Amino acid sequence: MTEVTAARTVLAEDRYTPDPLVPVLGEKWLPRDIRCVASARRFVRDVAFDWNAAEDVPEVAELLASELITNALTHGVAESSATRVVRVTVSREKALLVVDVHDPCPALPRLRHTGALALHGRGLAIVQAFSHHWGWALTPYGKSVWFQLLAWR
Repeated sequence: MTEVTAARTVLAEDRYTPDPLVPVLGEKWLPRDIRCVASARRFVRDVAFDWNAAEDVPEVAELLASELITNALTHGVAESSATRVVRVTVSREKALLVVDVHDPCPALPRLRHTGALALHGRGLAIVQAFSHHWGWALTPYGKSVWFQLLAWR
């Protein structure tokens, strides 16, 4: 991870703390099964669409959520954890759509530098490239990895 990338990720993590008073537009719980990614990404797209997010926001939210949910289901569910589910929440904070993916593993996400022919390892780079902000937060139950999209004016 470059210094700029590290600084942006830490800055994003420091700048965003979910407000408990912000209404959750939708929430979905997923068992530890990679086959659930498709329904979860449709869920995020549909919530953004139902709440009249800007033109291409539902599709971008679907793509970014797919990356975070896949990471949570493949890397973020600790074997020793009593709770092996992933929770996805979609909320609105003023003009921002916020998608938050919670998993029980406290291991922090990290950007990878992959070669041109690598088949894996680009998910967080995609989230960084297309989101307004993104980051992570440790929680009493593991961690939350989130992104924000400018969705309303």
